[in-house]
Amino acid sequence: MGEAAERTSALHRWLGRVVEFRPHEVAALAWSFAYFFCLLAGYYVLRPLRDEMGIAGGVRNLQWLFTATFVVMLAAVPVFGALVARLPRKRFVPLVYHFFVFNLAIFWLLLTFDFEKVHVARVFFVWISVFNLFAVSVFWSFMADLWASESGKRLFGFIAAGGSAGALLGPSVTVLLAVPLGPVNLLIVAAVLLELAVLCAHRLETAAPQRQDATKAPEPAAIGGGWLAGIAMVLRSPYLAGIALWVTLLSLAGTFLYFQQASIVAAASDDPAVRTRIFASIDLAIGVLTILVQFFATGRLIARFGVGAAASALPLVFALGFLVLAFTPALAVVIAFQAIQRATNFALSNPAREVLFTVLEREEKYKAKNVIDIVVFRGADAASGWLFSALRSVGLELSAISLATVPVAGLWLVLALALGRGQERRAS
Repeated sequence: MGEAAERTSALHRWLGRVVEFRPHEVAALAWSFAYFFCLLAGYYVLRPLRDEMGIAGGVRNLQWLFTATFVVMLAAVPVFGALVARLPRKRFVPLVYHFFVFNLAIFWLLLTFDFEKVHVARVFFVWISVFNLFAVSVFWSFMADLWASESGKRLFGFIAAGGSAGALLGPSVTVLLAVPLGPVNLLIVAAVLLELAVLCAHRLETAAPQRQDATKAPEPAAIGGGWLAGIAMVLRSPYLAGIALWVTLLSLAGTFLYFQQASIVAAASDDPAVRTRIFASIDLAIGVLTILVQFFATGRLIARFGVGAAASALPLVFALGFLVLAFTPALAVVIAFQAIQRATNFALSNPAREVLFTVLEREEKYKAKNVIDIVVFRGADAASGWLFSALRSVGLELSAISLATVPVAGLWLVLALALGRGQERRAS
């Protein structure tokens, strides 16, 4: 018994060095970390394969793939809204992930038997884009539902580090196994990791009551409400509309950078295995940089400087990055830009954005958040993809497009600061 207490004390001392926690939060914090770790490890095993299939389906077709993703999202959101309205959280969360595992099994069969490879590659690109947003949105809705605003500021950086650790494992597995094992068989690895995420979510439900605020009412059996209520919530709330605009500008900047990356990598090599390895190497660099910041700085920075300052870090990076890319459109610059912006996003701006949702009503945390994370984000992706293609079709070079994106990032930064002030008012 004394040895167990000593191990617990040692764990608390180690955690205290990287995150400011309360003793009753430890179990739920650990399961939240493990849940996100397994979820993003599974996704990042698949992400390089998605990027390679985007090229296999044709770089010129990327805007069509982004549009198809948006259309699928529009169809999926009402279904998710109906699930949230009718099922308790402990049932609809596992159901979402089991559905995606079933999809992976189908893709494995189609790709293993080389059935219409180009068409399957395009469908897979769309599917994984849908999967990523749904899976991560459900996770952060869960977190916003469990943790209050004050707790989120302290702990979301550490919880996000679980995802970053998974994002480090995923591309490491892909780098090691993509060539000897073959990319298709990585789908099995991803499916196992998703099932482990479901196990963590189940254990988190058990740990959750230990750290709920004493004033909170017990969780209702189901959230209720209409299946399209999230759209109305976003339209009538200036605060939610501001978050939606923040996400739209993130999508615009990210899509422009992604299209430039696809063009530059496609020109660098015509070997699918080599391109997959390049994408995985980018993810690996991002994972290392992100996890260091999340473990040792995120929670303290958000608590010290506020949500607005943390959310504004990403548009600042995009403004500077596009400025450099405008004058040096090279592979090394794209890799460095992607690594820095995604590390900033995962380490600072994304945890800050998730804290914005902690001050909302419970129905808004699932339905409005789902609309913003999925419909708004993918709609902006599709529109940004067509805008990029239109700019290219009228003769604009990559450098000119990069330069034109800089002032957009400036407006995005101002919006981030305004949202931070709005969150502080709601929290108080």
